[in-house]
Amino acid sequence: MKACGPQLANSPTVIVMVGLPARGKTYISKKLTRYLNWIGVPTKVFNVGEYRREAVKHYSSYDFFRPDNEEAMKVRRQCALAALRDVKLYLTEEAGQIAVFDATNTTRERRGMILNFAKENGFKVFFIESVCNDPNVVATNVMEVKLSSPDYRDCNSTDAMEDFMKRINCYQASYQPLDPDDYDRELSLIKVIDVGRRFLVNRVQDHIQSRIVYYLMNIHVQPRTIYLCRHGESEYNLKGKIGGDSGLSNRGKKFALSLKKFVEEQNLKDLKVWTSQLKRTIQTAEALQLSYEQWKALNEIDAGVCEEMTYEEIRDQYPEEFALRDQDKYYYRYPSGESYQDLVQRLEPVIMELERQENVLVICHQAVMRCLLAYFLDKSADEMPYLKCPLHTVLKLTPVAYGCRVESISLNIEAVNTHRERPENMNNSQKPSSPPFVARSTLGCFYPRLFICKLLCWRGERGGRAMERRETSSQVFRLQHYSPLRCPASV
Repeated sequence: MKACGPQLANSPTVIVMVGLPARGKTYISKKLTRYLNWIGVPTKVFNVGEYRREAVKHYSSYDFFRPDNEEAMKVRRQCALAALRDVKLYLTEEAGQIAVFDATNTTRERRGMILNFAKENGFKVFFIESVCNDPNVVATNVMEVKLSSPDYRDCNSTDAMEDFMKRINCYQASYQPLDPDDYDRELSLIKVIDVGRRFLVNRVQDHIQSRIVYYLMNIHVQPRTIYLCRHGESEYNLKGKIGGDSGLSNRGKKFALSLKKFVEEQNLKDLKVWTSQLKRTIQTAEALQLSYEQWKALNEIDAGVCEEMTYEEIRDQYPEEFALRDQDKYYYRYPSGESYQDLVQRLEPVIMELERQENVLVICHQAVMRCLLAYFLDKSADEMPYLKCPLHTVLKLTPVAYGCRVESISLNIEAVNTHRERPENMNNSQKPSSPPFVARSTLGCFYPRLFICKLLCWRGERGGRAMERRETSSQVFRLQHYSPLRCPASV
């Protein structure tokens, strides 16, 4: 089968799921969509089963899926076409970049229809086929997910199980797997075999497809628990200062001891403990008397020139910056520092490794914990900077079928409240939908302070205005009483 014709490098992509029912296609679709949205790639799932349930209000039995049921076949095709129309709308008019077409797509005829649709609209296509021949895995998936679907709302579990297995047999009769060695050799695809035990990858086209492949090769479905918590209360927390590398307060040390007791009570096998490279997380982890791994990527958001300042000091010394951050906290980048958007990119390797692991305790910082929590709970960029992550509280995350269950556990050690609510005068209509001008480059996008100060000195002397020169950079820096000069964000 021929792939779609040439597309622009930034052409939208349609991800096409392939596989028999109960093979984890919707699980992969939802999880992959959550990841892509988290890294800033607008993605949406189009589940054809939902279109079918909208068109056919009352499901009767597996007979609807028989290949010789011509009337039902017409309905199913119309549902697929309706979903594709919405895919086109999303990718061409709603600023979407990736659409996940979640259906069985088990025949070459159906996949050919999708390829023709993509070619007509200039979309790239990437196939993800989930293959599983382990009857135990299939049965578990049916019991945990399929029997709770709206199709079986008024059916007992035994009858529902029997009907669904017959539905699988209907698809099995006409199933044509992807054939990367011959018929489908020109297609871009990945086969996920037996829940990630093996993979087959063919003709990856671009960077985003490479990231998708890498992500799929790291996820697993084994039962596990992820614990997220912040370090114990620090000395800077008590003073209201942000950033820095201060040690724990007395209450922070008490929390570390309580955390040790909590971890022992969980009785977790092979628990991994991760910290940042900052003193307050390391001191918290050392109280556990367990081995731990330091991650530079888990360091708190870099506040740049605002490091070790209180919010009141920032408001007084940098009023414009203070106001800009309130305008759009996710995209705003501290002068010479980071934004939440930068932090997400920095944390991507941490997410990949968390997906590979089983039981993990991550001891981190407020902004870092918000980013990690936003990934697991599928929170938007707008919600992320305002997620509540209080000190001395452990969040227990348990992955479930199509999401993650979260439990908040306070260890009952008093601590200061470091949470800042969203400003009341900001509403959705005031927030920009795209990165504002203040989104500086990753390198800070600021002229060096020493250069600016010496330039001001030079201009002052040339203009006849007296301005005292200083010999050191620190002395020169003290002369500045100006708003930071910005380069265009594209520099």
